[in-house]
Amino acid sequence: MRMNVIKSVADALSYMHHDCFPSIVHRDISSKNVLLDLEYEARVSDFGIAKFLQPDSSNCTELAGTCGYIAPELVYIMKVSEKCDVYSFGVLALEVIKGKHPTDFLSTFSTLSSNINIALNEMLDPRLPTPSINVQDKLISIMEVAFSCLHESPECRPTMQKVCQLLQI
Repeated sequence: MRMNVIKSVADALSYMHHDCFPSIVHRDISSKNVLLDLEYEARVSDFGIAKFLQPDSSNCTELAGTCGYIAPELVYIMKVSEKCDVYSFGVLALEVIKGKHPTDFLSTFSTLSSNINIALNEMLDPRLPTPSINVQDKLISIMEVAFSCLHESPECRPTMQKVCQLLQI
């Protein structure tokens, strides 16, 4: 069910970034803005601070979003892009797997290289039973995608279209 939530949010963001014109950047992707239906399909909500990206504009903005999910470049240079949502998605994906916000992990991740090697059992929600080997492999793939979304440099983060392709596991 949790993998389905992650994929649903990725699909929604991919639609907003790649299928809408102008592109829509949500700017507040966090667990409080994801609603679940009866089949545990995720719905992205609260577009109160969303921004249409203008192709011929600098797209500078004021700081907005939920602390702990905001991309580093938005804090420093106030330039919004789709990659801000990609970063927030990475945080959200780890939160869904871990069962709580990955604050401790994020502070460690930012000081280490992007080739970080974390044991799956360190990231799993301890309230859940140990997943099967097949599910563990899928979770590792999802974690790798989430880590790529957390890259310090926005240019090095994947697009949400690429994230969706990678999550087809």
